[in-house]
Amino acid sequence: MKKIAVILSGCGVYDGAEIYESVLTLLQIAERGAESQCMAPNIDQMHVINHLTGEESGESRNVLVEAARLARGEIIDLATANADDYDALIIPGGFGAAKNLSDFAVKGPECSVNPDVVAFTQAMNKAGKPVGLICIAPAMTPILFGEGATCTIGNDADTAAAIEAMGGKHQDCCVSEIVTDEELKVVTTPAYMLAGSITEAASGIRKLVDQVIEMA
Repeated sequence: MKKIAVILSGCGVYDGAEIYESVLTLLQIAERGAESQCMAPNIDQMHVINHLTGEESGESRNVLVEAARLARGEIIDLATANADDYDALIIPGGFGAAKNLSDFAVKGPECSVNPDVVAFTQAMNKAGKPVGLICIAPAMTPILFGEGATCTIGNDADTAAAIEAMGGKHQDCCVSEIVTDEELKVVTTPAYMLAGSITEAASGIRKLVDQVIEMA
């Protein structure tokens, strides 16, 4: 049975992992007869957003502890994960990918990515294992996979320009499709960068999970 690592960035669209994207990913992995293992960095979130009002709450939360909500407690500290144990990796979106896994939300093309995320993702990539990135997570593509790596975040001009400025190649893509960098085995899909509903988000995520599992 193929084992897929899933890196979560908290719990909640505005300050963590996008919940629908994460659950759709886990569901499709299971539907395809593979096994998933959730993991997250053991760090503080950039900030906490009240999802009812959209405003900062002023409290402090831990990314791993919050992501454990999404994973029903079945989660490990990313720092302890070994790439040898997995056949592929998928990183769902949500602002957590741009606030907690990286600081893209604040620094744009000058951003950096969490060292544990870099180490694990690059170890997977070096071993020739496929990596899927969803929604805003593909903004990390140039840092994770190097100059010339191809990805999509849909068709948002500013985000696409930032990816190009970082050395990546952006390809416009509709919500129901995926973009695959065959050479690097990197698969991306826009999901809630474009989706107007959970069914629209699901259409691309299913294809991404299927492609990642087929390449594994």
